[in-house]
Amino acid sequence: MSVLSLRLAGPLQSWGASSRFTRRTTESAPTKSAVIGLLAAAAGLQRDDDRALAPLAGLRFAVRIDQPGTRIRDFHTAHHPVSGASMPLSERFYLADAVFVAALEGDHALLASLHAALLNPVYPPFLGRRSCPPAGPVELALHEDARLEDVLAGLPWQASAWYRRRHHPQTLTVLRETTPGESANDADTVRDQPVSFRAAHRRHGLRTVVTTTVPTPLAADGRQTGEHDPFDVFEEEST
Repeated sequence: MSVLSLRLAGPLQSWGASSRFTRRTTESAPTKSAVIGLLAAAAGLQRDDDRALAPLAGLRFAVRIDQPGTRIRDFHTAHHPVSGASMPLSERFYLADAVFVAALEGDHALLASLHAALLNPVYPPFLGRRSCPPAGPVELALHEDARLEDVLAGLPWQASAWYRRRHHPQTLTVLRETTPGESANDADTVRDQPVSFRAAHRRHGLRTVVTTTVPTPLAADGRQTGEHDPFDVFEEEST
């Protein structure tokens, strides 16, 4: 097995597991359906190609919350493209300034092809909605002969520099899909297992998720959590 790791960071993200009429909510972390959709778009899969989607949906998924962000609400207005009539006012929720590390475990050849697709995507990636582009490259690395749990425990802390200066968590939360046959009494069941992305007939199944923690690793720049740097003040003035 191999693992593909992603960095999901941007000014705004929105990971809606369910939407009802004019209220579009967001989960507190990326959903499997949305991340698989991001990969499918990068690879150029068509929405009605359920057969091509199946291997991607079969990957085991987890996400580490490196920077939880802030939930915000926006009011959205629109007009009918033909008649010009006003559409109903809708509420849309987002996560601002959040950073996540997502990981997918499975066949090496499949993950290698997805890794290559992220480097040269057919369709651009977005963080849950088309209005939420990523702040930088999405791909982190392809880890051969690795376990999802080990990758998330070892990858550097991806939080923004300003967040690391203000927050010093000892652990990071991980939401991971259970392994086949694993029993977990404290597991949750979520409906974000992609089955079909067909526009008129989107379908999602249930999957089992457990919440764990890992010790906060060193940041990508090698600094300890909360380590003081006297030059931070100049960085703050320049941002």
